[in-house]
Amino acid sequence: MTGRTRATMRDVALASGVSTATVSFVLNETAGQTIPEATREKVRRAAAELGYRPHSIARALREGASRIVVLEAGGLPPGTSLESFIEGLDTELSQIGFGLLVSYGSNHDVLSAISPRAVIDLPALYARPDRDIADGGWTDGLAAHTLTQVTHLAERGHTRIAMAVPTRTDPFFDLMSGHLRAAAAVLGLPEPPALAVDGTAETAARLRSLLAVGVTAVAGLGDALAVGTLAALTDLGLSAPGDLAVIGFDDTPIGALWRPALTTVHIDARAYGRRTARLVLGRPDTGPAPAPARVVQRATT
Repeated sequence: MTGRTRATMRDVALASGVSTATVSFVLNETAGQTIPEATREKVRRAAAELGYRPHSIARALREGASRIVVLEAGGLPPGTSLESFIEGLDTELSQIGFGLLVSYGSNHDVLSAISPRAVIDLPALYARPDRDIADGGWTDGLAAHTLTQVTHLAERGHTRIAMAVPTRTDPFFDLMSGHLRAAAAVLGLPEPPALAVDGTAETAARLRSLLAVGVTAVAGLGDALAVGTLAALTDLGLSAPGDLAVIGFDDTPIGALWRPALTTVHIDARAYGRRTARLVLGRPDTGPAPAPARVVQRATT
């Protein structure tokens, strides 16, 4: 069957020497059936060997909803953390017989057609005013990750820290910049001025102005923005970390490939994804807690 056609319940019945009804009772764990445990084990073994998977539409009709969880990620910046979160979410869901659909838009017609078991709206979570929730708070969320970033610079003696931000308006980066300003306040530092990074000559001019008023470090709201800062620094004939310390956020490949290699913040997003899968389906949160955000020390701080 493997590689050619999908195994059916009839195939499992033939392989295990029982009726299709018995296979259905066993695999669907139908209550009230007096089927010997040896027969049940034989059916399960045959199903496993054939790679049998219940048809999603039939299962949805039985259960009243599909075994699909939808992750809404529209508006979030792509990067290592989002990719890792999705990977962890998908892994955990797969282990308990669910599938994952990632949506980057708002096609509600599709959602109503598949009748998802649950919808995880990440942008909405980040937009919540309650910053103590796991995905945005000071305990182990986005605010805590940002504090890790700023603390790294403060521990190296930097008190005048700027933040590299995009030139466009972006709700997610607006949220991050708010967290960064709050992190600076927690550490007793002045409010970080913004360095708008867009890859043009104007970025270098803006950076020169910040250096002139005593800024000694820049925290990028993402690795790409931090690398843009390093490029502007090069345009000024200066370098990191001697003339300016620079730290990124999200531990993306671009930071490791840049020279000098970018110091950045790594988030255990895969563990967050696995935990979210358990929570959204009401399962016990028995997995390991996500590790705290950590600084990946490279050459720019």
